[in-house]
Amino acid sequence: MSAATDDSTLATPVSLSLKAARRVAKILSGEAPGAMLRVSVEGGGCSGLQYKYDIVTEREPDDLVLQREGATVLVDAISLPYLDGAEIDFVDDLMGQSFQIRNPNAVSGCGCGTSFAI
Repeated sequence: MSAATDDSTLATPVSLSLKAARRVAKILSGEAPGAMLRVSVEGGGCSGLQYKYDIVTEREPDDLVLQREGATVLVDAISLPYLDGAEIDFVDDLMGQSFQIRNPNAVSGCGCGTSFAI
């Protein structure tokens, strides 16, 4: 399931918005060389599942690799079915700054935006 692209027009199971890519690149610029953002899904949160963000330096062979604007985002094979069709975005508004995942598989979510149910 490994895929890498710098072109957002190519279809991938998960997409990375331009704003998110730029923010990830900015964050990673202050990290060790080769740092990447891993987005995963784990049990927990008020809705049953929650998104997790980690900065890592190692890829797994079956990771989905998203590359855009100098940013590299990884999604592991176990989390991928939960994120299929989702867009990772970055929002900066009156409520604050945060990464948000627009997930078509989520049937409900919590107010903080990090927890969801399928």
